[in-house]
Parts: sequence; C-alpha cells; structure tokens
Amino acid sequence: MRPPLVVGLTGGIGSGKTTVASLFSQAGVPVIDADELARELVVPGEPAFDEIVSVFGTDLVSPCGMLDRSKLRALVFRNATKRKRLEAILHPRIRCEMERRLSAINASYCLLVIPLLFETDQVELVDRVLVVDAPREQQIRRTQGRDGVTRRSVEGILRAQLSQRERLERADDVIRNDSDLAHLEKQVQALHGRYLQRSGGDLPGRNG
Repeated sequence: MRPPLVVGLTGGIGSGKTTVASLFSQAGVPVIDADELARELVVPGEPAFDEIVSVFGTDLVSPCGMLDRSKLRALVFRNATKRKRLEAILHPRIRCEMERRLSAINASYCLLVIPLLFETDQVELVDRVLVVDAPREQQIRRTQGRDGVTRRSVEGILRAQLSQRERLERADDVIRNDSDLAHLEKQVQALHGRYLQRSGGDLPGRNG
C-alpha cells in the first residue's frame, strides 16, 4: 500500500532541496530521500561499495575507509560513460529500497526526494512533481560552500543535469528559493495545505 498522493521533489544541484524537504518533514510529512539511500548503500561492506571501488578505483576511498562521494560525483559528471556506469550500479538498488519504504508509509501524502527525477526516468513513481528552483549563481555558491569544490566543477554538474527551463516546464508545482527561510516556509505551508486537500487528508487543526 502506498499513500494516496506521492510528490516527487527535485531540482538542480544547490537549489535547496534538502532545506525544503526538511520543512515538509517538520510539518509531519514522511520523506524518502534518494541521496540518503545512496549514502546508506555505499558504506563499506555493502555490495554497491565494493562494485564502485572495483570499477572506479581505490583512490575514491578516503583515509578513514569511506567512499569520497564528492570526489566520485565530480569524476562521473565529467564523463557521461562513467556517469551511466555509476547509475547502473546505484539506481536499481535505490529504486528498490525507495519502493519498499514507500509501500510501508501510512499517511495522506509523502515526498520522494529524487535529484535526477527526470534524468533517470522515474517520474512514473510520483503523482506530482515539485521543483525547487534557484538562481544559477546561488546554486553555484551554495554547492561550493557545501562541498568545497571549484566553480568549474559545479558548472560541469549543472551542464550534465536537465536545464532549468526544461525542469520548470515539466513541473506541476514550483518553490522559488531566491529569498530567505521565511519565504520558503510560506511556500511549503501553502503547498502542504494543497497536498492534504488533494489527497483527502485533514488540514492541521481540523481533526477531532
């Protein structure tokens, strides 16, 4: 069984998807994050970890024995062949776990956070698509500050992802992350109410 409404949350790198997902979570919405699943799948001892190291090399393993995900991401986004190889290793495993967790959720609606929702043809998993959109310069600055990577590296990732225009054209709903946290919170609360209505759930305060 799955929730009556499944919302796919996506957006370009550095757009603020994690912050938006956290705000929905604070409102009591179940959230399944593909990136979090990926992190769980690539810890030492997991089959995906061994396969990635075998394919891409031991130099991606940090001194503490963990996979350097930032280094791996920079590597594959420079090379389409390597990116597809990594996707072939991770995406089936992520999707399987996502569907397993989705079937166990008992709620009016939930969020699937999938950064490459369109690029990996996973739109059929969701009922609506919510895109978090941010100005390109903000995306670059956020990613540099978060991951400690060069501007050139971030620009390469942006080029490999769907363009902002294409993503917005395919969105059912859009959150603009171009201001402060209060502005984000208002947009999340408005959509939260709409999603509850659409899914047949009760708005906060209407129970009892």
